[in-house]
Amino acid sequence: MIKTLREYIREAESKKIAIGHFNISNLESLKGIYEGAKRVGEKLGYKIPIIIGVSEGEEDFIGINKVVVLIKEIRENDNYPIFLNADHHYSFSSIKKCIDTGFDSVIIDAVKLPLEENIALTKECVTYAKEISKREERDILVESEIGFIGQSSKILEKIPDGITEETKTKPEDAEYFVRETGIDLLAPSVGNIHGMLKGGNPNLDIDRIREIKDKANIPLVLHGGSGISDEDFIKAIDAGVSIIHISTEIRIAYKEAILESLNNNPNELAPYKYLNNAIEKISDVVEKRIRLFNKL
Repeated sequence: MIKTLREYIREAESKKIAIGHFNISNLESLKGIYEGAKRVGEKLGYKIPIIIGVSEGEEDFIGINKVVVLIKEIRENDNYPIFLNADHHYSFSSIKKCIDTGFDSVIIDAVKLPLEENIALTKECVTYAKEISKREERDILVESEIGFIGQSSKILEKIPDGITEETKTKPEDAEYFVRETGIDLLAPSVGNIHGMLKGGNPNLDIDRIREIKDKANIPLVLHGGSGISDEDFIKAIDAGVSIIHISTEIRIAYKEAILESLNNNPNELAPYKYLNNAIEKISDVVEKRIRLFNKL
């Protein structure tokens, strides 16, 4: 029997490992991620839990009902621990829609609001998630974030405007935010950024992660994982990170694989033939990341 996402996160905390969260915007991405995760599990003899994320834009492109059905089908038909997360949603109405449709977890992103307004919106989402969890006997997790790490999953020339030492999450703010909102997961700003810097991403503030974990006392989620060094990933997991987001790396692998396939086979018209390369490249990225996050 598949455990709940909350139980898998607790297990990751106890083992000092992290669950991979991978974003999709089409069926090929999902297939590549799932195949990569299964590949690791088959070698180990057990199934590795994964989280599939869709932002508001990705969700609109795929279709909210379709993505819920796809994830549930894999989980139920294959008995696989795969979960669906509403990544970076910005309003109560969008969070409510995802919860009502069947998502396992949601992220309310209100970092642009003043702290107290962020708390109020987040608390509204938490209250609703708990109400539906009780009514439908589901376990819906709510994540929120404080601090700022940018918003674009792309290749960056420089650190995005607005990201400074001051916008990093303060441990005392994290403690207050968690206490006031009742969230299940916290995404802090600790030197991480959305997207990938051409010259390499900044080092993470590991001491800050450790302090936030101690103060907040709930599982931490590292956003903007693409471009972070392997060494920093391990340090962050040891300091208290239990979920790591990867998106830009997957997008790059997909795009480069498609270009390679079309350049090598300019007369190929069957999409499934040139898309196979993209699926395989995504699988490679996911396998590498899952092995690292599980310290294999």
